[in-house]
Amino acid sequence: MKEIDRRASSDFAIPSIVLMENAGIRTVEIADDLLGDPQEKSVVVIAGKGNNGGDGLVIARHLINSGASVTTFLMSDAGALTPDSYTNYQILSKMTEDIYPLCKEEDLDKLMTTVLTADLLIDAMYGIGLKGSLNEFDSAIVKIINWSNVPVIAVDIPSGVEADTGKVHGEAVIASHTVTFALPKIGLILEPGKNYAGTLSVADISIPAQLLQDSNLQNNLIDEFMVKSMIKPRLPESHKGTYGHVLVLGGSQGLTGAVIMASHAALRSGAGTVTAALPESLVPAVTAGLVEVMTAPLPETRQAAIAIEALPAIGNLLGTASVCTVGPGMSRYPEANAILRFVLESSGIPVVIDADGLNALEGDIAVLKDRQIPVVLTPHPGEMARLTGTTIDEVQSNRIEFAREYARQWGVTLVLKGNKTVIANSSGDTYVNITGNPGMATAGSGDVLCGIISGLIAQGLKPQDAAIAGVYLHGLAGDQAAELIGARGLVAGDLINNLPGVMARLEITC
Repeated sequence: MKEIDRRASSDFAIPSIVLMENAGIRTVEIADDLLGDPQEKSVVVIAGKGNNGGDGLVIARHLINSGASVTTFLMSDAGALTPDSYTNYQILSKMTEDIYPLCKEEDLDKLMTTVLTADLLIDAMYGIGLKGSLNEFDSAIVKIINWSNVPVIAVDIPSGVEADTGKVHGEAVIASHTVTFALPKIGLILEPGKNYAGTLSVADISIPAQLLQDSNLQNNLIDEFMVKSMIKPRLPESHKGTYGHVLVLGGSQGLTGAVIMASHAALRSGAGTVTAALPESLVPAVTAGLVEVMTAPLPETRQAAIAIEALPAIGNLLGTASVCTVGPGMSRYPEANAILRFVLESSGIPVVIDADGLNALEGDIAVLKDRQIPVVLTPHPGEMARLTGTTIDEVQSNRIEFAREYARQWGVTLVLKGNKTVIANSSGDTYVNITGNPGMATAGSGDVLCGIISGLIAQGLKPQDAAIAGVYLHGLAGDQAAELIGARGLVAGDLINNLPGVMARLEITC
């Protein structure tokens, strides 16, 4: 965003003070909504010395013009303000005398008594440049803001939240509403930053569209519009062959449910045909659980897992499929790696690797670099840690950069599951999903996701697009299920049952 702001001024000759003015006006529009009639309402603006503080000074001016009683606290000497902020300070100081310093311990008493009678607080202390924690004095200001229990509008981002990561080191403003400018910031989407932002509005401040659509912007937010463009209406003259054939390869003793859920999800996502290939003794469990799925019995080990003798049969099945999903319920056993390697080396179709298929990659990740087909990996943080030889904490510490690094390194589409699932491709682009809820933390949810992704690939979506649409639809189905029955008792089957409805809703509004 700093580079976008700079280029708006250097490449398009938009004075930065114009952007500051627009940012202030957009924020005042939200303030007016919260205040109702601003007449006789009391507003406190806390302005830092940077351009975020300048936005706050613009806000104070416009609220005064609308009839509000505005008290502004300035966290620096006027001479230390940025040039644009100083210009706005000069204007404001000619309009009101209610500007007070907020630089010393004794200034905190004035702030505390003022916020006691306020109807609204404006947090314009720090913008998107903050890294690390606030100092002790600024932390004291934040404590007063949060203690006041007054509605707070954060300007661009709540002070104390890192814009690039969403991390909070110590104190941060708990906003009722955040007005961010031009594009949402990562720190407002990821926890814990999201929990401090309140209701999020993204405001247009007249930055040229070319700058906001630049191909160098590699971090993307998955939204409904993006997914709608991927879900095409079904044609009247189509048949089951039009929508592809999903091969689900997995299953072992006690884990047939994973194959059933992945297969069912692939069908519910719109795939024309699904074949579950699994140990022969387990076929009756699948046919009893899901009559619409075809089955292919495979030679099995003594432990009822897929045996190495199954490779010729698997080769034949790959020849008729549009996409192959490897891993649901396959279990961890020595032959698993040879089976996965065979699929990657002999298949001419996209491969989705999930669950025990990922475990089979452990220690043999180099096999991904030798294949000529698109591969989608769908690890949860624990599986990702095992694949990379790191820890879950390391994976979770910066999920976006972690996914980006290894998607590039392995040349795959990587779906790093969890709260705010991240999709990364081999070019370094990332996509963050915001659908879903804690009720989806239940056994089988991942099997459903890999089935949805596979079903979308079978219908002709590029693997990356299938991953993007798949995680969004998966989360949306979970959100609808939670709305109907509550999050606590949600099970993976509820996601499958709600999937057709959410897909239909997107198609209807295309």
